[in-house]
Amino acid sequence: MRRLPLLLLWTTLAAAAVNDGIRRYLEKDRIPHWALRSDPNWGPVHVQPEQVHLSWAGPNAFWVTWLTFDDVREAVVQYGKTTEGRNLGRSVNGKMSYFKDGDTVRFISRAKIVLDDDENEPGDFYRYRVGSNRGWSSIYEFRYMKPREDGGYEIAFYGDMGNENARSMGMIQRMVQDGDIDLVHHVGDYGYDLNTDNGRVGDEFFRQIESAAAYVPYQPTPGNHENANNFTHYFHRFTPPNGGDPIFYSYDLDKVHFVSFSTEVYFYTDYGFELIKRQFEWLEKDLKAANANRKEVPWIVAMGHRPMYCSDFDGDDCTKYESIIRTGMPGTHAYALEKLFYDEGVDLLFFAHEHSYERLYPVFNRTVYTGPNSPYIDPPAPVHIVSGSAGCRENVDPFIEKPEPWSAFRSSNYGIGMLRVFNATHLRYKQIVAATESVEDEIWLVKTKHGNYGKNDRRRMEKHGIYVPYSFNASEDND
Repeated sequence: MRRLPLLLLWTTLAAAAVNDGIRRYLEKDRIPHWALRSDPNWGPVHVQPEQVHLSWAGPNAFWVTWLTFDDVREAVVQYGKTTEGRNLGRSVNGKMSYFKDGDTVRFISRAKIVLDDDENEPGDFYRYRVGSNRGWSSIYEFRYMKPREDGGYEIAFYGDMGNENARSMGMIQRMVQDGDIDLVHHVGDYGYDLNTDNGRVGDEFFRQIESAAAYVPYQPTPGNHENANNFTHYFHRFTPPNGGDPIFYSYDLDKVHFVSFSTEVYFYTDYGFELIKRQFEWLEKDLKAANANRKEVPWIVAMGHRPMYCSDFDGDDCTKYESIIRTGMPGTHAYALEKLFYDEGVDLLFFAHEHSYERLYPVFNRTVYTGPNSPYIDPPAPVHIVSGSAGCRENVDPFIEKPEPWSAFRSSNYGIGMLRVFNATHLRYKQIVAATESVEDEIWLVKTKHGNYGKNDRRRMEKHGIYVPYSFNASEDND
């Protein structure tokens, strides 16, 4: 049977991929529309690879993802050590999928680079390019990841960065290219929005971030601004460690087990309730396995877009007494995340969504621990950080005048966070202001033991904790 021209199948298959969340890859022996003429002087029109970005695929592996606006039939990464000069003598073939938004079809290529330890060593630098014989990208560089000499990696954490007023973009680009950032976690809300103008805003955002994301792994988490058409652009444009669905995933990096989850499944239930259950069951299983592996990977750091607590004046979920993210589905309290993270001993939780920065004291079930000694030395509950002020067209969110006791530090400056886990006991977090590139907040989180929060932790919370009731009034004396 003669193959149908690919052009005739675009709409049908792309729509199916949106509806069931399955990424469909094009067949290797397909005949693209331009090849039907059997003319060697004729080819695809929009061939230039663009929007190149890396993501973490293992201790010695990277995913490389890029986009073209036509089916160029091949997806290739050529790379070589920088010590080998201009020679890019190694190559890996990838696969191509596609999706449609309005009248625009985007072809997404993915290839996985795996560095053989017999020929490569952590710390080696490589040059690479992506594309095909129809068109090649510029040449970029990546490093076989290796902890810094005094321990750990420098990891950027932030959310809510748009195409317009991306105030932290230049700082991120420079820090990556200067070697000051080893990996980026963007905790939701990209471009504002990836789907705007049939995806053209998303294209421009990925072109902007390319000068950072093509050099270090750029790890995603979904936010509310990615919700259009069941998170179509987010699903197709990003590649998680396992190469599959980027809605929720986890991975180990040095001494840290990172968990990225979706807070948005609790709010966009028009796309179905099943994903809430599936994610929660996955989280239970993943965190139990991570807890059993604390001897090798002691820290657990989780990240989702919408926070459980905040002191912003905007009516968001984190300002509610029974936050959905914290306490679960209204009425039933099913799939409550705060108790799960507490029960499994999560050390640190990152959020964004609020266009501000706020560091919290250790907190669980609206009970705040501030002492009697340093609250960040062996805290009896998880520490929460909200950093959703990388910069966007919506400007910053205002704070309430007098915050609840859980608020340790807050700022309306645009900026990003930097996380460094030095070893099994010491973690440092810094918040950097975009306008001055100066540090405005810094803490050390010290854990001499990791694992489930136990009886001693509960006793400390009962003795020294401050419960924040529904009727809390910051103007009153609540000591």
